[in-house]
Amino acid sequence: MQTVRDDDGRRYLLLKRSSESSLVRDPETGTERYLPNDRLTPTGDDDSALTLAARAVPAPVRRVLTACRDDRALGLLLELDRRGPLPARALVDYDLCESDVVGLVSEFRAAGLVVKADATGERGYDLTDDAREALAVLRGAEDDERASE
Repeated sequence: MQTVRDDDGRRYLLLKRSSESSLVRDPETGTERYLPNDRLTPTGDDDSALTLAARAVPAPVRRVLTACRDDRALGLLLELDRRGPLPARALVDYDLCESDVVGLVSEFRAAGLVVKADATGERGYDLTDDAREALAVLRGAEDDERASE
């Protein structure tokens, strides 16, 4: 699959090409349509078709998915969401060693998911608005799945 750009600079996934037109999909909306070939050019940039397709998922959710390498990491974000801000020392009360906590918090901060915060007078951490939004989306998907069972 290839990525293409139209005359207006919008990027699409190229699904099928004929002699006069091409079937393209908008990666964010999923809408498919035919566009004349003379209005399309290959993007030639570093975005692969799969990277472009991933943009159908909101950026904050993609950051959570990328930053959480296992259930413990996701659980830490969820605990910060439920109970945060939390003092740094309270984070080691979970089944994580200090170096794991430092590593996870560093990754979360780099991803824009966690910020330093005052936690009842102590140095601590809290979620960013993007992280809260992403977790709400992920929880909503889980709630929708349960309702359909």
